[in-house]
Amino acid sequence: MASLKTAIGDLDRISAWGVVNGFVNADPGYAQTTLVLNPFSDLILDVFGPEVGAHARTAIGVSTVPLNLPLVVAAEVDLSG
Repeated sequence: MASLKTAIGDLDRISAWGVVNGFVNADPGYAQTTLVLNPFSDLILDVFGPEVGAHARTAIGVSTVPLNLPLVVAAEVDLSG
């Protein structure tokens, strides 16, 4: 959220969350990637409410992500103003 705020200046400019893509740093065969992304989706819904925060999403397991982070999230948002 901090990176998004830096990029757009004010989180209040977000009028809709479109697609959220989560890339989970996971071992081969790990099938619980959606569970890893659930807290992110819950946070977005809590902060923005169901009208703005509702979103489509994917949660994909990958063998590595930058900086060996556990999760990387990419999202498309609509902005007002």
